[in-house]
Amino acid sequence: MKNSISVSLLDLAIITQDSNAKETFQKTKDIAQLADTLGYKRFWLAEHHNMAHVASTATVVLIGYVASQTKNIRVGSGGIMLPNHSPLVVAEQFGTLETLYPNRIDLGLGRAPGTDQPTAEAIRKDFFEQAQRFPQNVSKLQEYFSSENETGKVRAFPAEGLKVPIWILGSSMDSAALAAAYGLPYAFAGHFAPKLMIQAFEFYRENFQPSEYLDKPKTMACVNIIAADTNEEAELLSTSLYQMFLNLIRNDRKGLQPPVPSLDDIMNEQERFHVNQMTAGTFTGNKEQLITDLKKFIDYARIDELMVTSPIFNHQAKLKSIQITKEAIDNLNESIHI
Repeated sequence: MKNSISVSLLDLAIITQDSNAKETFQKTKDIAQLADTLGYKRFWLAEHHNMAHVASTATVVLIGYVASQTKNIRVGSGGIMLPNHSPLVVAEQFGTLETLYPNRIDLGLGRAPGTDQPTAEAIRKDFFEQAQRFPQNVSKLQEYFSSENETGKVRAFPAEGLKVPIWILGSSMDSAALAAAYGLPYAFAGHFAPKLMIQAFEFYRENFQPSEYLDKPKTMACVNIIAADTNEEAELLSTSLYQMFLNLIRNDRKGLQPPVPSLDDIMNEQERFHVNQMTAGTFTGNKEQLITDLKKFIDYARIDELMVTSPIFNHQAKLKSIQITKEAIDNLNESIHI
């Protein structure tokens, strides 16, 4: 690590077993307020649909709520799935958020639907056509935010002239290529699709074209972190994360499950292989373990920022994990300057 690294949080507003959306939004607020107090840089929410255990479907509404309940932390989307929406409406929504909460709003954009095919078509009949138009729609969005669009026939109020940072999100080489060509910051979804992460970052850095938005590459990796006072406790807490991915593979729409003593009894070898592939970007342990493992990862991935998601069943244990994670990052950053 050559430079200090900032740490941020991604929240999916995951509903735990026997809970509901209202309780989950309260927990999201608690998490965001703690992150704000601890000095996390960003708090992003993700757009998903037709998932019974994910409550962040109306992502823009939730971003506004979290921004209203916090003071300093940047709040944004990780991400808005642009093919689901009109670029004009996204510009209007995020222009409104930026007007209400100046210099605190981020707009992360994804190309996937954030759901299954029938739901994608229910959201927008021409979704797959719009997915192919993702680069053009990113450009259109930038146009709506620009002051130069004041002479346009279609204008986005109150977005015009506002500098809302746009990030390209992805889990493939396509997203890396687009972020590099457009000179935009790039965030990789290593928390569920880590396989191409290092390759994508290298491609992005090698092919980056400076722009009016960014003069040099800027990368962020999103990973799972399950932290606790002891490695053994963290390992136990992490079984909820692995059950979540197992249920995803099985298309079993359960809420986040409580920890279990062993995963051996609930998944077969083939399921374990797929779950392990999806969760390879996971760090588990106490503060000392995280300091060791995260330093290796940050040095290897050469990232500028780290984003963390922590699917933990117990709310207090999750808050504790977020605190320990920040302490580990602070320790790493202090060691740079010694």
